[in-house]
Amino acid sequence: MTDSMPHQVDILLVDPDRHGVASDRAFRYISTAAGFSVLALLALVLISTTGAAWPAFSGQGLGFLTSTTWDVPNNEFGALAFAYGTLVVSLIALVLAVPVSIGISLYITEVAPHRLRKPVIYSIDLLATIPSVVYGLWGVRVFAPWIDTRYETVAGWFDSIPVLNTLFNGRPVSGVSFMTAGIIVGIMITPIITSLTREVFATVPSSLREGAYALGATRWEMIRGAVFPHSRGGITAAVMIGLGRAMGETIAVALVIGSSSVVTARLFNPGDAMASIIANQFGESTGEYRAALIGLGVVLFFITFLINGLARVWINNGRRKAGVT
Repeated sequence: MTDSMPHQVDILLVDPDRHGVASDRAFRYISTAAGFSVLALLALVLISTTGAAWPAFSGQGLGFLTSTTWDVPNNEFGALAFAYGTLVVSLIALVLAVPVSIGISLYITEVAPHRLRKPVIYSIDLLATIPSVVYGLWGVRVFAPWIDTRYETVAGWFDSIPVLNTLFNGRPVSGVSFMTAGIIVGIMITPIITSLTREVFATVPSSLREGAYALGATRWEMIRGAVFPHSRGGITAAVMIGLGRAMGETIAVALVIGSSSVVTARLFNPGDAMASIIANQFGESTGEYRAALIGLGVVLFFITFLINGLARVWINNGRRKAGVT
């Protein structure tokens, strides 16, 4: 009886351990393959699109990035005006959307009564699911005609102020402009940034809030000293996701930006963006013309990659200064 007991114990201890090691090894291989599959997919997208755009890159040379000329009959293609329009519209959208999104998120997590939180959350989630073409149609049929005369009024306010009289000026004949596109895109990305920042604020440990209150902090002091420092990285990630949506938005921007290949500081002037011109002209393009449109997509890919990389560096520097690894 005593001789059989150690043998049984060995079986109970060794077999599960071997099974666990095999399962752990299989999980490691599968998860590693899944991680590398994302990199492989990005590489394939980049290689295939760059190959399709290569006739335009080789034909136009550096001028593809530095020229504002987009002359299809003469095969002259420059991406600068469209890259500029994409960045301007995205910046306007972020300036409008980020403060509103953070404010809504703070209201939901810190201020709103419990009976109001779910209806507000459901409303935000519903706005995030509305197709972009709906926003675009509303913008071009309702918002643009309404905002037309308001642009003239705003331009008059800043007429005598240097710099601002250039930014807030233009020819808003129909209300289609950089500013209109930025406002529409800002409305579109607000629910996305709000949902993400709300989730980030909800992860702040209650001990941090209670500790701040115990030290005599007001609600705003608690938010500034406990919620924001803990959520800085998450807020930045939410803004970057919203920026990616803003830079890649196509139909809504195409309907309200005005389709004008210009580089100007006048926000009330018509312009164009990379995603919108691809949507408008890709169907009728051939040869080097089509390669140039695909090249705009490659440039947009690199701009998005660069901005996200800079944001990641900023987050890591913030964590390093805060002593977080």
